[in-house]
Amino acid sequence: MNEQIIAQTILRKLMYLGKWGGSHTSVDNLPKGFPKHLRGDVKDIAKDLIKKNLLLAKPTSYGLEVSLNPEKKKEIETIVSSFKE
Repeated sequence: MNEQIIAQTILRKLMYLGKWGGSHTSVDNLPKGFPKHLRGDVKDIAKDLIKKNLLLAKPTSYGLEVSLNPEKKKEIETIVSSFKE
């Protein structure tokens, strides 16, 4: 799996769960559903998505939470719609 497919899968998963803006999920939940050997890559790519401002990060006392950036909705939808399984 290349980085682009992993990034698209992360964004698609969060869209399916409705994690926009104020609705967050733990960054530890993102690797679920990926093969075990890719789980470290998933977290690294999630950090890249945070740097690109596609994901919003919310530090909490129990770990990092992430959500999709509603201001980048069109860009995220374009990335996800180009997804090929």
